[in-house]
Amino acid sequence: MKKGKFIIVVADYHKKYADGMVKAAREVFHGHKVEEVRVPGTFEVPLMVKRALRKKPDAVLALGLVWQGETAHADLILKSATEALMRMMIDTDIPILHHLVGVKTERQARERCLGKLNRGKEAAAAALRMWKLKGVGRGR
Repeated sequence: MKKGKFIIVVADYHKKYADGMVKAAREVFHGHKVEEVRVPGTFEVPLMVKRALRKKPDAVLALGLVWQGETAHADLILKSATEALMRMMIDTDIPILHHLVGVKTERQARERCLGKLNRGKEAAAAALRMWKLKGVGRGR
């Protein structure tokens, strides 16, 4: 079986949740080549994704958790990161699975990063699907 090459870029400011997403993603990627890059926070994720794309992986996962508080800070961070990641994906034709999660409660964080709704697991599963579709629509 051919193995895919995947890079996980994770913001580990909230380490417990970052670790939960990465662990779940790695379980899905079992048997594939996986590289992991950790950055201080969500705002730094797009820069490391850009650098990861230079390695021509089959897909890049962008993982992280942002607490949404009373100010607009979280929204600004998430919107900026989202726009940057989308632009890079379209420009490079390499899938970037955006799972920078904005949460308001501890329960939401646990569910999305440590529980059944684990965004790391979802991102890895989506990356594998995109890998299987590689070449579709590119003409032959």
